[in-house]
Amino acid sequence: MMALEHKQMKIFAGNANPKLAEEICRYLGIQMGDGEVRKFSDGEIQVKIDESVRGADVFVIQPTCGPVNDNIMELLIMIDALRRASARRITAVIPYYGYARQDRKARARDPITAKLFANLITGAGARRILTMDLHATQIQGFFDIPLDQLLGVSIMARYLKEKDLTDPVVVAPDVGSVKRARDLSEKLNCGMAIVDKRRPEPNVAEVMNIIGNINGKTAIMVDDIIDTAGTITAGAQSLLDMGAKDVYACCVHPVLSGPAIDRIKASPLKEVVVTNTIPLPPEKQIEKIKSLSVAPLFGEAISRIYEDMSVSILFD
Repeated sequence: MMALEHKQMKIFAGNANPKLAEEICRYLGIQMGDGEVRKFSDGEIQVKIDESVRGADVFVIQPTCGPVNDNIMELLIMIDALRRASARRITAVIPYYGYARQDRKARARDPITAKLFANLITGAGARRILTMDLHATQIQGFFDIPLDQLLGVSIMARYLKEKDLTDPVVVAPDVGSVKRARDLSEKLNCGMAIVDKRRPEPNVAEVMNIIGNINGKTAIMVDDIIDTAGTITAGAQSLLDMGAKDVYACCVHPVLSGPAIDRIKASPLKEVVVTNTIPLPPEKQIEKIKSLSVAPLFGEAISRIYEDMSVSILFD
């Protein structure tokens, strides 16, 4: 817990994850900015900023989780309102960056929506971005303004160390997760394995092989996002079939759409460790899912940005 007495730091939040915003404010020891985001009867978004922000360093906390398009528009309109109210600098705090999986042209005539979103945020008036675990790190290059990317691996590593798991091995559920798995395995001082899979169509995964030694070990699968949970649950069963003793799963962003919760309930997973970059509604708060708070990490990053201090120490 820390306190900031500076009167020119202000924090506002949309409707995407107000609980996380409140936790960040408690960490910083400041009050949430006086503002309101609601809808007109026709569905258009109305933003009201009910206090002066002239000359202030303003942070807008808004992950772009579901409903994705509504939350994106809330973020853009809030930034525009604050810019027109003469805020000195506006930092968009986006714990979960939506559309990040549309980061390249995989087929002819595909959009690069992650870049479009970056353009919209910058055009609205944001002058800095603070986010966590981008699905593709090259998205940092989509911005012509400073971007700080926090990593959730350290939060999950502390929790897993406390569980004192027997003979753990960290497993990357696909090649794209190898770096994240390597980072977690180094923090846990254990081995690593990789799931070799193919994806015949979006949200469908088929496990082909396991690279590495998992026999008799406690496998910990780690990824940035769990969406429909097809990859994680299929991978968990394959790991058990190939000799793993128990299987845990970790992810930073619990999107958990469609059949995800039913799949996790029916799966052999012991526990799914996530963070609160995306809020979990009551129907998704099941016994198998453990949510860890990222508020202290974001709070410290916001404090350092405001004080013009280095943020890189938090990347570890």
